[in-house]
Order: sequence, then C-alpha cells, then structure tokens
Amino acid sequence: MQYELRDTWVVVACGSYDMDSITPLAAALDTAAGRHRKVVLDASGITFADSTLLNLLILTHRATDLRVAAPTHQVQRLLELTGVDTVLKVRATVEDAAAC
Repeated sequence: MQYELRDTWVVVACGSYDMDSITPLAAALDTAAGRHRKVVLDASGITFADSTLLNLLILTHRATDLRVAAPTHQVQRLLELTGVDTVLKVRATVEDAAAC
C-alpha cells in the first residue's frame, strides 16, 4: 500500500524482506524516490529483515529524503546494530516521520 500524507509519500511494508522477497518493496521505493521529495517507509508491518533491506534503505536515502517510521523491534535492533539508525531519520510514527 502507498498513499500521500501532507507533502510526503508513504510506502507501507509488510512481511519478511530478504534477497528473495525484496523486489516489490525495492520497486515501490524506487518509484517513490523518483517522484517525491520526501518518502516515509512505514516499517510497522515488517516481521523480518536482513542486510538486503538495509542496503535498500541506504540506496533510497541517497535518492530522496527517506524516513523510517514505526520500525518493529527486530528492524529497530538491526538499524541500531549496524549504525544505520544514525544515518536515517527514524521516527515512532508515520505522522512524526512526515512532519520532520
């Protein structure tokens, strides 16, 4: 699912993301980055993620103003362990991510 919130494009991610399952999310973020100045990834529905998602987040961050909203505990831990949380704007809610 994708939608607009104020001047921000929101991409909702659900499920597990690894090398075998990242393609639809990568396509959605690539399209969003090409069309919108600010993109929020709603990560509240991600049940598993590995370095494949981290790579996608960094690439998207280079292309647009990417924010990660409501990461699950597993995603938050992955961001913290790798230091990616210091590079990306990570917020507790989609509304907070869109506002900053």
